[in-house]
Amino acid sequence: MGVDWTKLPPELLESISENLKLYTDYLSFRAVCRNWRSSTPKTPSHLPPQLPWLMLPPSQSYQSLRAFYDISTNKLRFLSLPESSNPNKRHCGSSHGWLVVLDESPSILLLNPLSRAKLHLPSLSSFPNVHSFNYSHIGKEYSLRSPSGDLYTRNLRQMRDSIKKIVLSVNPSKELRFVAIAILNQTGELVYCKNGDDSWRVIPGAQSYSEDVIYCEGLFYAVDKHGGIAICDVRDDSPKVSIVQTRTQLDGDMQYLINSGDELLLITRHLDLEFSFEPHQSYLVYRTKRFEVSRLVWSGPHWERVKSLYDKMVFIGENSSLSLSASDFTGCMGNCIYFTDDYSESNYDGSSGEHDIGIYKLWDGSIEPLPCYPQNSFFRMGWPTPLWVTPTPC
Repeated sequence: MGVDWTKLPPELLESISENLKLYTDYLSFRAVCRNWRSSTPKTPSHLPPQLPWLMLPPSQSYQSLRAFYDISTNKLRFLSLPESSNPNKRHCGSSHGWLVVLDESPSILLLNPLSRAKLHLPSLSSFPNVHSFNYSHIGKEYSLRSPSGDLYTRNLRQMRDSIKKIVLSVNPSKELRFVAIAILNQTGELVYCKNGDDSWRVIPGAQSYSEDVIYCEGLFYAVDKHGGIAICDVRDDSPKVSIVQTRTQLDGDMQYLINSGDELLLITRHLDLEFSFEPHQSYLVYRTKRFEVSRLVWSGPHWERVKSLYDKMVFIGENSSLSLSASDFTGCMGNCIYFTDDYSESNYDGSSGEHDIGIYKLWDGSIEPLPCYPQNSFFRMGWPTPLWVTPTPC
């Protein structure tokens, strides 16, 4: 006589579900039948860090349904995100599963694509360099003060695009006392706010450490163009900054910090300029040539070249940089860098060509395209740039 799996006791089903590690497996488990679904919470709270999905550009403007590419299953997953469908909106980061959405207004929205939870950070008009803001001053809505004290103006779009990336300390759903740090494009300054603040504050002494920022064990780590590190402690009202001057001066076009286990890694990105051709027109676009990986040796201190990441894989781009073990997920390769374009929005201003996105294999220096962006797929590049987003159901 066969077993009726739909009638398993609720306590056993709950125990089984708590041993599932992947969010997609949890969804499949709850989809088996009504009994399995009713015996487990809709939103799991036990899951470890998940494999990021790649949020793809919408196929057309104002389309609310967004596609996310799951590299472990080689499938697309679709979520309704009307908040990010307007071409005037821009993503300037994803952190702990939350998207940072800006538009041509002072608003800064945090959005969890899975749970649909929303939070607002202090507005752009509350940035420390903003002297005044007025909607009626069309084309010159923002009046800003330079470090030398001079006043100058910026319009809504220019101010929206003045932020390179916003990074969160923790998942706001699990810890309301989170901190956000924003990297400013033009000045290279770091500004921060705590949840509940009305305005942003500058971190003195951290200017030019604006390549990337990560959070680790209560502190923010920021890196400059040559691998210098600023350690920022913003837990008190007066931020404290410690500068780590490394002996090794690194050359490269972009730097990314990675917290990988008990090591601080630096990913150096090297770019080349290439021509991209369209009928009657050509464009200069940037392409990734190679990556280098270094680890920080605190005695010295200095950066030491790393030839292998072994089982580790890293994800870089406009997202908060992160490292995971490939053996924890199917369909993934260790010793690889999964990268997206986060440096040249001009690449997406109507030009054709291949997206600068792919998998860099550290052992031989080759770049493998992601299946969702095959090589020689010459099509008009979509708005906005693809972005890694970690699925975080709560």
